[in-house]
Amino acid sequence: MPTIIRPPAPLWRGLRAQLHHTRETYVTRKALARELASFTSQSDLDDLRAILDRHTDRETADIRRILARRAA
Repeated sequence: MPTIIRPPAPLWRGLRAQLHHTRETYVTRKALARELASFTSQSDLDDLRAILDRHTDRETADIRRILARRAA
């Protein structure tokens, strides 16, 4: 009979936690992209960029990335 080797429980918990975090991040970014899709006019985008300029690049990186991808 073959022997089944199981990874230690902490490894599984770590992998599950990482997967959960990855899924949450994906869902959050998709929701942000949907919200940003409502900014369609140049005036809306200019206002949004003015707001973003008041914050650090680190704080606004995800939003800027989504806007840049949309503009491409």
